[in-house]
Amino acid sequence: MSDMATAAVATKQALFLHKAQIAMVKKQHEMEMSLINMLTEAVENAPRPDGTGAVVNKSA
Repeated sequence: MSDMATAAVATKQALFLHKAQIAMVKKQHEMEMSLINMLTEAVENAPRPDGTGAVVNKSA
């Protein structure tokens, strides 16, 4: 019986570790997406310098 109990405890620990790893990966992904969104917003709101193609010059 002790072998079965040991196996059950080991399985439960492995499951807990797996769930913790998944939670960490999800949180890391959320943080990366937040950073990407923040950078995208900053770039979209930044003023464009002259001569970068924001307006087409048809007078040439």
